[in-house]
Amino acid sequence: MSAIQNDAADPKQPDPKERVGAAFDAEAMLRARELTWQAVERIRAQIVPGMRESQARELGQRTLVELGMGRIWHPLLIRFGANTLKTFRERPDGDPELGANDIYFIDMGVVWDGHEGDSGDTFVVGDDAEMHACAAAARSLFDEVRARWLSDGASGPDLYRYAQERAEAMGWRLNLDIQGHRVSDFPHAVYRAGDLGEFEGTPAAGLWILEIQIAHPQRPFGAFYEDLLV
Repeated sequence: MSAIQNDAADPKQPDPKERVGAAFDAEAMLRARELTWQAVERIRAQIVPGMRESQARELGQRTLVELGMGRIWHPLLIRFGANTLKTFRERPDGDPELGANDIYFIDMGVVWDGHEGDSGDTFVVGDDAEMHACAAAARSLFDEVRARWLSDGASGPDLYRYAQERAEAMGWRLNLDIQGHRVSDFPHAVYRAGDLGEFEGTPAAGLWILEIQIAHPQRPFGAFYEDLLV
């Protein structure tokens, strides 16, 4: 049994929502995380003002192929400007061009060596102070919620209640339609685990993605950050 699976409350009787396949390897999950973050950074370095969302997605897909991904397990999302308010399942509005002072996020789910990576972050071009603050706040809120998980062994619903409280205190609106999910050896969907925000146990390390999406209280943009809980 893997080290990650051993982090469950009772390794002899793992929660059905935290099952893994015979090919599962804890170190491979961490490697998938590392490779996915490398891909995010490689794509970010190529996105410049004047580029359209569709062009950014195309270069992102080419970059993933160049990096030797196994496959995509969820579509690559790159959202510019007001589209940063959209959830994963919502279609973007048009094909916006990245402005000289603008905000965007990258969200990718990639399989490496049979294991799922899922990472996302928000970036700003130009010097709009509120956009920079929003991107930083999404990362900071993620760190605070993760710290609560590490220190208190909080359940999924507790984590998102805390995230909402902290987002409001920081002056941002948390999108509670985005509440994290399972990852595993591909495909995690066979375990029907549902959202992290619905998981009543203490999430095991290396099996759950914590997602944070916030919005500016007045202006039409937001920020997104996600990573593996480890």
